[in-house]
This record gives sequence, structure tokens and C-alpha cells, in this order.
Amino acid sequence: MENKQHDPGTLAKRYAPAVYRLAYARTGCRADAEDVMQEVFLRLIKARPTFDSEAHAKAWLLRVAANCANDLFRRPWRSREVALKENLPAPEASESENVTQAVLSLPARYRIPIHLHYYEGFSVAEIAGIMGKSEGTVKTWLFRARNLLRDKLKEGTYREESIQT
Repeated sequence: MENKQHDPGTLAKRYAPAVYRLAYARTGCRADAEDVMQEVFLRLIKARPTFDSEAHAKAWLLRVAANCANDLFRRPWRSREVALKENLPAPEASESENVTQAVLSLPARYRIPIHLHYYEGFSVAEIAGIMGKSEGTVKTWLFRARNLLRDKLKEGTYREESIQT
């Protein structure tokens, strides 16, 4: 008998926002984040993994989300995409929007650790497990990302930059 708390529907209701936020942090695009989120929950239904705890279930979902978001950029059609050029003036951004834009302008390898640490509250060890990297690598990425964010927010350079993949 399947544990009701680890039922795919229950997990989807509980963790869809976290999966979406992580996917958005990686892709910088709502449509792509929604595609990633859909793929994560399809994989959950197909795989039907057994989880030891809620933390294990959440970590599994976030790791799959990170992998699916990375896979999105490996697809052949992605290399043929061209960004739309718009001559519309940007609206004034709030401080939280400025921080979000600065995070999204970071190199891709820094976005996921920053998101998991500051938005989802994971420790360095937990992030290392989710990403399949060493704790030292995660610490280095967090350190470098913080320095980049500080510089970007000071200078306001995140506004002109496109989302980096």
C-alpha cells in the first residue's frame, strides 16, 4: 500500500511551487519553467520512487527539476533560438524585482545553488546532494555568486544583461 503523503498528487500540491521556482531560477522564462515542472511530475508518475521521508521526496523532486532544466538547454532547437528585440521602455522595478533580475543574470551554475540556499533554505550539504556536486564546489559557487550579486546590485548592470545559459 502506497503512503498517502508520498502519492504523486499530494507531492505535486505540496512541492509544485518549489519546483517551479527552481526551474524559473535556472531558465529565466516562465514558459520553460512550466515545461520543466510538468516534466518533473510526469517523471514522478512514471518512476513511482519510494521515499523514506518528506525531505527525501522534496530533494528528489528538486534534483529532477535541476536536471530537467539543464536538459532544456541541451536540446538541439535551443541553439537556433533568437531573442526578441523589443524597444519598449522597462518599467521601474522594485527592490525584490531588482534582486530577482540580478540572480537571473548570474551564470547558470550559480543560479541553482543561490536559489536552493536563499529561497528554499537548503544547507550546503543538502544542495551538494541535490546537485550531485561536492560541498566545496557548492561553497565556492555560493561565494562567487554572492560577490557577483553584490557587484551587479551596486552597479545595476543586471538590467542590460540577458539571462545567461
